[in-house]
Amino acid sequence: MADKLKLVLVDDQSLCRRGLSELLANCYDFSVLGATDNLDELRSLLKGEPDLLIIDLRMKPLDGISLLQLLRSEGYTTPAIMLTMSDSGTDLTNAIRAGVRGYLLKDMAPDDVVDAIRRVAAGELVVAPTMTMTMIEMLRGDQPGQDPKSSLKLLTEREREILQLLARGESNKAIAKTLKISYDTVKQHVRHILNKLNLSSRVKAAVLFAKEQDAPNSDSESPRC
Repeated sequence: MADKLKLVLVDDQSLCRRGLSELLANCYDFSVLGATDNLDELRSLLKGEPDLLIIDLRMKPLDGISLLQLLRSEGYTTPAIMLTMSDSGTDLTNAIRAGVRGYLLKDMAPDDVVDAIRRVAAGELVVAPTMTMTMIEMLRGDQPGQDPKSSLKLLTEREREILQLLARGESNKAIAKTLKISYDTVKQHVRHILNKLNLSSRVKAAVLFAKEQDAPNSDSESPRC
């Protein structure tokens, strides 16, 4: 059996710490090393070499971003996910610039939070589905390299259909329901899309799709009669 993913939780509300700890501890592939709102205790937990930090944004005396910046200045490099109630584009932008690997909302379904944590651990940049369009607008002009028109020609009609729904911020479950296919089938299609486009995350694929929509249509096919 593969080693469990070691997690440390940071939240200044005891109810949130307890609820999230119980949710994640019940997952076969997670091990919660501890949950705290105390900086010294957090430093002690980091000695256990966790794989991921899950940090609340709105905390006192240090907010989540300031806390992450402090930890980085002290040499701690553990990847971090921000878990928050804030759907502010400014907060998302600041968090991404601070180097978080995920930006999740506390009103997400528990299964979606668990899935997002696994995806971050696998190397994806993950944002809450409702924040996808905000993320696309943030990255639209910043992602260099690929020509979206030529890249997206690699996709099948079904893969392109799924990518369009991803770009709208739909979760895998919502896509499965919309297209009347299984959740596992959607996951498989998403993997194929990322492999074909040589991208590491759904967000980057969604940005590529958005850039294609922005591109001139001079080379598009003529309408069929």
